[in-house]
This record gives sequence, structure tokens and C-alpha cells, in this order.
Amino acid sequence: MKLPHPLTGQLFESPVPPGTGWPEDPAVRRTPMAHDPAEVVQLAATDDLRELEARVSVCRACPRLVEWREDVAVGKRKSFADQPYWGRPIPGWGDPAPRILIAGLAPAANGGNRTGRVFTGDRSGDWLFASLYRIGLANQPTSEHAGDDLRLSGARMIAAVRCAPPANKPTPEERDTCAPWFRRELELSLATARAIVCLGKFGYDALLSGLASLGATIPRPRPKFGHAVEHQIPTPQGEITVLGCFHPSQQNTFTGKLTEPMLDAVLTRAKTLAGLSTEPQE
Repeated sequence: MKLPHPLTGQLFESPVPPGTGWPEDPAVRRTPMAHDPAEVVQLAATDDLRELEARVSVCRACPRLVEWREDVAVGKRKSFADQPYWGRPIPGWGDPAPRILIAGLAPAANGGNRTGRVFTGDRSGDWLFASLYRIGLANQPTSEHAGDDLRLSGARMIAAVRCAPPANKPTPEERDTCAPWFRRELELSLATARAIVCLGKFGYDALLSGLASLGATIPRPRPKFGHAVEHQIPTPQGEITVLGCFHPSQQNTFTGKLTEPMLDAVLTRAKTLAGLSTEPQE
């Protein structure tokens, strides 16, 4: 059964087939699709960021994740039962030449898996985009649906795993299968990026592993994750600063482990390190 997109009203199936008009869908019907780890490696080898986003968004290399994301898209949460669900992998999103990268774990089952945009449509995203707006990296404080004219200036979001995992816990095999997508997007972004904010320990560990695979010199002993920690990492494309930040999950925000001033401070520090203007967006 097709349902109307909350913004456009256009009818879509759940999951959404590529190239059918979903807002911000980077893929077309002929976009090549990875069905196993070897094909992920092969298809991640592109110099075109937009094409990489498209290929990520149709990947079917992890059977458990494919089944889970599509089951959620069909079953839906009761509060979103009248909406179509994206139900596909979530590509990176934001400025194509970022000065700041924001690295997370994976999309939420009823957030990004529903809306088709990373950190969009869930409480974590509410916190993150409100902070990005407050410090002048986003043109509006909310991110509820793809196609809402939201823009990031100088920042880009990427995730270590691109499909919503059961219980928010991808397996090591799924993490490794997805790694070439993450690594290639990271490599293409390092030409301009000067700071990387890692949301949570999983994203932090994946980021350090990705940098190491690209020839970066990771200090020994390996730098530990912590909120507001900073580590300068030499890479073949220049030094980059990696910052830790507690994940804006409800578990952290409801308990006060992460507060709005704490999140704003880390992102503001990244903005300073990246050499971006301190003036807010209009």
C-alpha cells in the first residue's frame, strides 16, 4: 500500500524504491547495487561523492540488516503508521566539501530509516540539529523530513553503519562489511575537513580505524574516547583534530550526562578548529 510523503504528499511504497521521487534520494533505478562484501569494496571505489551516496542508498550486502530495516518499514511504529518509510541505507549528508565531519553509529529504526536522512526524525536528531543551528552550522533548528530545505554549512554527517540495526547494535561483521562505504566517504572528505566530532564510542572507534586504513598515524596507546577530548591525528592529507562527544541519545540527554551547553561547546570548538566563521547563518 502506498502512503503520502509528509511534506510532498506524493505516494510511496515502503520501503521506497530508488528513483521514484523521494526528496533528496541520490539513487536512480539503474544505480549499481552491492549484494555482498566484495561488491561493497568494488562499488565504493568511486571518486564521485554523489555517486557514492547513491550506491550506499541501495546496498543489500548485510542480510540481517536488510531484513530488519525492511520489516520496520512495513510494520511501522504506530505513531508513524500513516507515513511511508524509506527503509534503505542512509548515505552521508551535508556539505560536499566539509570543514567539519560529524561521525555517528547508525540510523535509528524509526528515525533515519523512516525519513531517509541521517539523524532526522528522532530525539537525537532534535538535539543535534538544534545545536548546529544555535552555533551557525545549520540554517534551521529542526530536521523532520527530507526535502525540508535544511542545509548544513561547512559540516557533513556520516555513519559507521548505514542501515538501522536491531537494538542499535550492528555485529562486527556488519560493521566491517559497511566499512568501505565509510572509509571512502571519509577519504573524499579529508581533502577539506579539519575537525571530526565523534558521537559516542562506537563512532569514535570506527573513525580511528577508518583513518588508520587511510594511512593516518594513530598514536600508541590508542587515544581513549571521552566527552570533549581532542586528539591531533596526522593524515596523508594533513593533520586533523578528532573530538569526542557523548551521543545525544535519550539515555544521555534525559539523565543530564549530555546537556545543551556541553553539546554546543564541542561543536563550537570544532567550528573554531575548522576555521569557520563565528557568525550564525541567516
